[in-house]
Amino acid sequence: MAFELKPFTPPDFTTRFFCEAPDCTLVPAPKDTVAPDDYHAMSIYPEYFKIEDSWMLAEESRMDCVPVFKAGRIQVIEPRHLKKGDLVVCGRTEDGSEGVYVYPNGFNEQGAAAETFAFRQGRSRETAYSKDYDDIYELLKYEKDHGYIVWVLGPAFAFDADSRKAFSAIIEGGYAHALLAGNALATHDLEGAYLGTGLGQNIYTQENVPNGHYNHLDTINRVKFHGSVKDFIEKENIDNGILYSCEKKKVPYVLAGSIRDDGPLPEVYANVYEAQDAMRAHVRKATTVICMATTLHTIATGNMTPSFRVTKDGIRQVYFYCVDIAEFTVNKLADRGSLSSHGIVTNVQDFIVNVAKGLKVM
Repeated sequence: MAFELKPFTPPDFTTRFFCEAPDCTLVPAPKDTVAPDDYHAMSIYPEYFKIEDSWMLAEESRMDCVPVFKAGRIQVIEPRHLKKGDLVVCGRTEDGSEGVYVYPNGFNEQGAAAETFAFRQGRSRETAYSKDYDDIYELLKYEKDHGYIVWVLGPAFAFDADSRKAFSAIIEGGYAHALLAGNALATHDLEGAYLGTGLGQNIYTQENVPNGHYNHLDTINRVKFHGSVKDFIEKENIDNGILYSCEKKKVPYVLAGSIRDDGPLPEVYANVYEAQDAMRAHVRKATTVICMATTLHTIATGNMTPSFRVTKDGIRQVYFYCVDIAEFTVNKLADRGSLSSHGIVTNVQDFIVNVAKGLKVM
């Protein structure tokens, strides 16, 4: 059965209530990076603002940011990017009565009626995920040509030969349009390609090698000697791995640094806000996001990702998956309240191998 997007049903702004609603309140930002009192903070849902007697959709939304009326449209801006005088929407009533309308049910995904008592209402290790896998296969086949697939990876993938091979096959099969990760994923993936180890352990046998604790540092040092990941791959004749496949297929990747990083690699963003902006450049285009084995990057990406995207064909749903062996991470995403957020509690190395086999890329 071919994958089909759920249709979006917009609000009926011709009703008397919406027609008689006032324009929203616009207040200039008093200083750079400072929002006016009573500013409106965005959610993950489609939001409409009445300006000059017309309801306008904020097309590029992001949770916890502020809507600004600029150049004839609603722009959603991180408060740190506000400029003095920007016209910020103010008001915290979201039912349309003050010109601000938050619309959570455009994809008609009303939750099923909850039983007074029922087992396994959440998502845990005991949940059956067979249907999720089938949905992911069909979704990725559709998104390969019609969407923008963003993967968010923790370093666990780099420690296993099969998961590195599987994700490389997914990239080379065209099922990845951008990769978001940190220094660790990149470092240990390159270490695996260069020295056959991840943190000094053989990535296939998991056996420690002599002086293996130097291997990731030696890898970083060699990459810095060549000046870039791309040049390291070319000069050292690297022929496998996740970053190798990204470079080969010209899939962009963003490596966001943290305070615990070794090195780091030359491509790593040391400034977290620059990293956030670089990540958001891809999240703005994302129609499917799959986060695996990283609480930090998953929550960061989740906070950037709305439940919808405006495309040339209209408003469509954004699909968001969180895959982790830790139920905490999976449930943290559910706490965002996103109707399009799905959690899968499993070993991510097994997960990605299953996905690659389901897509028939390996």
